[in-house]
Amino acid sequence: MKSTISIVALAISTFLAFNAQAIDVTPKAKKLAHETIILDSHIDVPYRVHKKWVDVTKATKGGDFDHPRAVAGGLNAPFMSIYIPATYEGEGKDFGVQLAHQLIDSVEAIAQRAPDKFAVAYSTADVYSQFEQGKISLPMGMENGSPIANSFENLAMFHERGIRYVTLSHSLSNHISDSSYDLRRQWKGLSDFGKKLIPEMNRIGMMIDISHVSDAAFYQALELTQTPVIASHSSLRKFTPGFERNMDDEMIKALAKNGGVIQINFGSSFVSAAPQEWQNKLKAKLEKENAKWGEEKAERIAKLYKENNPYPFASLDTVLDHIDHVKNLVGVDYIGIGSDYDGVGDSLPRDLKDVSYFPQLVQGLMNRGYSDADIKKILSGNFMRVWKQVEQFAAKSK
Repeated sequence: MKSTISIVALAISTFLAFNAQAIDVTPKAKKLAHETIILDSHIDVPYRVHKKWVDVTKATKGGDFDHPRAVAGGLNAPFMSIYIPATYEGEGKDFGVQLAHQLIDSVEAIAQRAPDKFAVAYSTADVYSQFEQGKISLPMGMENGSPIANSFENLAMFHERGIRYVTLSHSLSNHISDSSYDLRRQWKGLSDFGKKLIPEMNRIGMMIDISHVSDAAFYQALELTQTPVIASHSSLRKFTPGFERNMDDEMIKALAKNGGVIQINFGSSFVSAAPQEWQNKLKAKLEKENAKWGEEKAERIAKLYKENNPYPFASLDTVLDHIDHVKNLVGVDYIGIGSDYDGVGDSLPRDLKDVSYFPQLVQGLMNRGYSDADIKKILSGNFMRVWKQVEQFAAKSK
């Protein structure tokens, strides 16, 4: 099974054509993009440079983020994802604590290497101040709470180091929460420790991220929290039926009642059902052919499959459909951007291929009749509101 999965990954990463398209971006859209704080709540730069180091303070080949492209797109506050693979948790493992520190170090190194371009942001005030200075803020969120390792002391330590949200679980259930991807629902939502962790996160000013968790864990987190929560990089189940990783309409209504925000993921498989169907058909074919002919021939079959069945990339319009649906369901005050750049490989929409494309998004919103004020809420205002509320609650709790 492992070899089959690796072949699927190879087929997608190697054979999918780069198919970027552009819409006409007006001077007004460009101006709005560059005069507004654009906050993207999930970009996987730290793990990207951990696997293969590149200097993102300069132009890079490949990847979705670097300084020149961020400047071109008007991106001012990309949350650096401190991503810990689910396999780091388990007996005899360190829960990813060391890796988390290494990835945080890498973010600090980016800022130290180019202090005229970047600065680590620890608060909403930092983001506003650094924006006025013409610097790109680098706030951090931890994707997968494994490094908390059953310890409030670890939670406080990572908050001290700059982590401002924690995604409770990732692709497997952990000691905090069940995962939407994991068929084992050992906790039926949150663990006993996870239920204690939510109020402690409130108390110290750590945002609670419910992306990746099971539906039961989502609702339990909302019952326990005293502050708004975020979905740092999720999209809508309405457009991807059966994909629990995304949120359904009742969850979005509950999130809005909580005052939280859903940050729309750009990955094609998150915003459209067609890529998942494509991958499932390819996987099934590879499993069949691999069992019959072996891995080498299966790879050739994967290439032929792609040539005859091009990967169905989503588009800017697909992403806008998700934004429209949230707006029509609960209003514009609960929508933001969590692209998952550098985290979803070559599966990004045709016209949102990297961080330089944010003016396209702004233009698309303008074309659909969004006001400047509403666009500013989506680009950063809604998330900053939630972050500020979390900060204020923590200040009162001391």
